[in-house]
Amino acid sequence: MDPLTLGALVAVATVFVLFSGVSVALGLLIVSAGFLIVFDGMRSLELMPEILFGKLNNFALLSIPMFIIMGASIASTRAGADLYEALERWLTRVPGGLVVSNLGACALFAAMSGSSPATCAAIGKMGIPEMRKRGYPDGVAAGSIAAGGTLGILIPPSVTMIVYGIATETSIGRLFLAGVIPGLLLVSLFMAWSLWSTWRSGDARVLTAGSYTWRQKFEILPRVVPFIAIILGVLYAMYGGVATPSETAAVGALLCLLIAMAIYRLWNPRDLWVVLRDSTKESVMILFIIAAAGVFSYMLSSLFITQSIAEWIGTLDVNRWVLMGAINVFLLIAGFFLPPVAVILMAAPILLPIITTAGFDPIWFAVVLTINMEIGLISPPVGLNLYVINGIAPDISLRTILTGSLPFVGCMVVAIVLLCLFPGLATWLPDAVMGPGR
Repeated sequence: MDPLTLGALVAVATVFVLFSGVSVALGLLIVSAGFLIVFDGMRSLELMPEILFGKLNNFALLSIPMFIIMGASIASTRAGADLYEALERWLTRVPGGLVVSNLGACALFAAMSGSSPATCAAIGKMGIPEMRKRGYPDGVAAGSIAAGGTLGILIPPSVTMIVYGIATETSIGRLFLAGVIPGLLLVSLFMAWSLWSTWRSGDARVLTAGSYTWRQKFEILPRVVPFIAIILGVLYAMYGGVATPSETAAVGALLCLLIAMAIYRLWNPRDLWVVLRDSTKESVMILFIIAAAGVFSYMLSSLFITQSIAEWIGTLDVNRWVLMGAINVFLLIAGFFLPPVAVILMAAPILLPIITTAGFDPIWFAVVLTINMEIGLISPPVGLNLYVINGIAPDISLRTILTGSLPFVGCMVVAIVLLCLFPGLATWLPDAVMGPGR
């Protein structure tokens, strides 16, 4: 059978299996095993266990559970609420400062936790009621938190970027740096839209809060600064050549646990057990998907599907930006239904040869891909962040939350366009800090 036709069959079978309700990892294994048996015979299954466990034999993978523990220890405390309160007190005199402080808190907490749902829950529990009380429109209040939560998969340290780096054998350090400027760009676009929408729809007389004394402003900082210092320390250790990403993640996880115990009295063994239990569950899920995706990639390569698609794309007489537009549409649709990790691991083996053949930078493409995945987090039918916000503020309808989130989707699209026009937004910082890439 022609490899391109076979690739189409694999795509259809994969969509069918995943929509049947089985887990992503198990679905990838079922599809991989089925096509290997049919086209390579039963003997091909002998390599599956070796590929499955060999994919996990990677030291860089240790950073995933460590960063997840780091985020879980922060998310299990009042760090998010304290971060929100600190920014509110310092930005209270800024017109529309409350929505700015919420988005800033989302960006910082997302960087600390690396989890979009955790960011929405932690910041939204305090931010949404306070914004509504001050007169902010429901759509702005809910949409800004839903969109701000997505920053966790872009701003470093990001588990999504680690997964992309492992899947494509790309430098994780470069990927982290590549997400910094686009992440700040997204925060700026979110803030600009929120302020404009607020002044257009809200009551300007109630958009500023009461004043706080200098004592009130400074008294909350000791509960917030240590966590931010850990994030900065992790990044410095990584880019200063002090340690590898896995080593810095382990130290960061330990320090976050210790600070959570010291500042927020997380002494109860049951609370610590919950942190470690939930972190283990999430880590195992991601690692199982990575292992299954390794088998899926082997199947695609063994049946010459990946190579044939890359060759076919290379022979097309089409502008490379038209090709990139088609890839973005594909990523958007995939992100509507699947979690970011699954999309990256499934699509990377196919898309990487295509984008490199077309002359695109894999580091730059990682940022574009991640922003597409962010759109999926606030878009139906899955739209995880939408349901988290609805759980926090059940009296705000899901339709209002979705309507309020749509302008932020537009901001993300604008960010993708800007990255296409100015690729240096993603590639300049990695090249400046770590030298020009190969």
